[in-house]
Amino acid sequence: MRVHAYAAPAAAEPLAPTVIERRDVGPGDVLIRIEYAGICHSDIHTVNGDWGKQPFPLVPGHEIVGIVTEVGADVTRHRVGDRVGVGCMVNSCGECANCRNGDEQYCLEGQVPTYAGVDRDGTITQGGYSTHVVVDAGFVLSVPEGIDPAAATPLLCAGITTYSPLRRWGAGPGKKVAVVGLGGLGHLAVKIAHAMGAEVTVLSQSLKKREDGLRLGADDYHATADPGTFKELAGRFDLIINTVSAVIDVDAYLRLLTVDGTMVNVGAPGQKLSLNVFSLINSRRNYAGSMIGGIAETQEMLDFCAGHGIGSDVEVIAAEKINEAYERVLASDVRYRFVIDAATFG
Repeated sequence: MRVHAYAAPAAAEPLAPTVIERRDVGPGDVLIRIEYAGICHSDIHTVNGDWGKQPFPLVPGHEIVGIVTEVGADVTRHRVGDRVGVGCMVNSCGECANCRNGDEQYCLEGQVPTYAGVDRDGTITQGGYSTHVVVDAGFVLSVPEGIDPAAATPLLCAGITTYSPLRRWGAGPGKKVAVVGLGGLGHLAVKIAHAMGAEVTVLSQSLKKREDGLRLGADDYHATADPGTFKELAGRFDLIINTVSAVIDVDAYLRLLTVDGTMVNVGAPGQKLSLNVFSLINSRRNYAGSMIGGIAETQEMLDFCAGHGIGSDVEVIAAEKINEAYERVLASDVRYRFVIDAATFG
């Protein structure tokens, strides 16, 4: 099946219209007519070559919402006409300990990313910047009614990326949670942590988004460019979620944790971060990382967001605006996520 798409022809080159081949629908597959595809900072890192050599030409996009138009003979969970979503992975071995535990994202054989990965049939996966996609039914999520489909799209990456550590490290009533950065990830972290009942503080470089942060559910907001912030907030937080894709002073943020507090990195900078181990030892603090969530947890997140009226704040664009949107993301000129109208792919 040949479908219209936008692809990066080579590293750091502008994305351009193209036509790609999708596989035939197999017994366990679902064919999805894509309605919306989100733009994630990971897409930009990948096509710019920040994360190493990639299999160009490459169609990015791992935040996908659309309508089922065909299902394989063995598919029972999804039906034609259902609104569904696809996130950051489209396959895994299904047999290792992590897969059996519902942590397919940590598959010991290597989960198959939605784009730039090698699928089980040996083909290179191509992402959601296209009109249609064929996906193994086990990696297709149900999008609940009550969430606008465009606003639901970034939940498939940014939503689960922040929901998973908030849930795992116990964000809830009586917990003080700090969110570093108020961007695509950060604004959803604030909404979700607030809905979980935690006391939420935003830590951002400046106060220019303070009004937004409070509107989204933050109880407090501090500028990290002010040296006094780190003195004032020392030892305050049970949990810090770092959402920024930039180099930060990890040790300075660790000092904001309580004893037994945890800082979780979900942002993925292109450079290495440094850490003085005494920042952990001196107050029995923890430093962790987290990457999206398994399929069951992602469905749980979608249901949670639907139940609490949570969607991403989005700006919907036409496909011809993708390269401009990339530039605006790098300039932090979006509040808070770009979503492409897939009807404009061709």
